[in-house]
Amino acid sequence: MLLLSPLHIFETHSALTSIPSGKFLINTINAHSYNVAQKDDDFAAALKNGDYLIPDGASILGACRFLKAISRPKERISGWDLFAFEMNRLNEKGGKCFFMGSSEKVLSLIKQRAATDYPNIVVETYSPPYKPEFSDEDNQKIINAINSANPDLLWIGMTAPKQEKWAYKHWNELNIKCHCGTIGAVFDFFAGTYQRAPEWWQKHSLEWLYRLIKEPKRMWRRYLIGNPLFLWNILKEKFSQNPSN
Repeated sequence: MLLLSPLHIFETHSALTSIPSGKFLINTINAHSYNVAQKDDDFAAALKNGDYLIPDGASILGACRFLKAISRPKERISGWDLFAFEMNRLNEKGGKCFFMGSSEKVLSLIKQRAATDYPNIVVETYSPPYKPEFSDEDNQKIINAINSANPDLLWIGMTAPKQEKWAYKHWNELNIKCHCGTIGAVFDFFAGTYQRAPEWWQKHSLEWLYRLIKEPKRMWRRYLIGNPLFLWNILKEKFSQNPSN
């Protein structure tokens, strides 16, 4: 029922300009995260109850049209698109950006590149412990670091569904007044520790195939099993809502 919910799903890149100032949580959704949300109620709740949802995949665009969803995106908007838009906007006026997630190495590379690409942005970071579940003490340290920084823009990158669930669970404890995006792999893309698919692959909606070719052992299950599963889940969603369609 995720794509049929009255979510604020962006329909075009230009819609990013419509996000008002203030505290808003922005998540992304692709075929993989949709599949995971079918079996993870906490993840589904995090996606449904965020303020905005970005359609990061041609499969999501097609599914919204097929389901005749309230929102029917016309363009794929990746996490990188959101990142570039928000960073450019903040750089124009100057301010502070906080990156929470990933390793100290990746965060150090992010600070180095940001100093060149976005010279008007002060970058602060926090690398959480590398473990499946954070303790209460871990969570409080993360929250304190973010609140102390009082950023003008917050990025959370711990891969899905961990990042979305964390942001949603602790949203009311974050005393911020800015946009927060859960953007996962963008940390590595910007740091240069992982290469994004070339532009041709992106334009032809083949970024998933590029990742499969580059990392077959890690990605084969997500795409070779996950893609057919996504189609099956979409069919179930459509006919469970309105069998006559």
